[in-house]
Amino acid sequence: MFGTNLLDRRSKPERIADQAWEHLLSAVSYAGDSVRDTARSARQNSSDLADGAGDLVGSAAEEARRRASLAFDALAGRQPALPWTLLIGAALVGAAVGWAVGSAARAAGSRDDSAVDDVEFVDVDRPNSPAI
Repeated sequence: MFGTNLLDRRSKPERIADQAWEHLLSAVSYAGDSVRDTARSARQNSSDLADGAGDLVGSAAEEARRRASLAFDALAGRQPALPWTLLIGAALVGAAVGWAVGSAARAAGSRDDSAVDDVEFVDVDRPNSPAI
């Protein structure tokens, strides 16, 4: 009788939580092996997720450190460093394109010059020119 009065005085959320707990315990004891298998697969999946989250947090932390360092340098009045790798890369690409265009121009200039030799130029100042 004393126990029933205590159970009746609990709030509705407490009674619902107790019922859910009892239901969970009965399901766990009934399922037995399948619960172990489910727990094992959940543990493996969660470790995979944790590894992925760790990588994501690590990359976010590196980005945060880089930005904090840049902000600190800006507040200290230091100019950002020049992106030397980008500048050197652009210079190399420009040199390669220039070399390719120069080679193509030389190849075009050294083609068969006989077609140019066959062209007859006309002097328009001379009245006896063959074109008139």
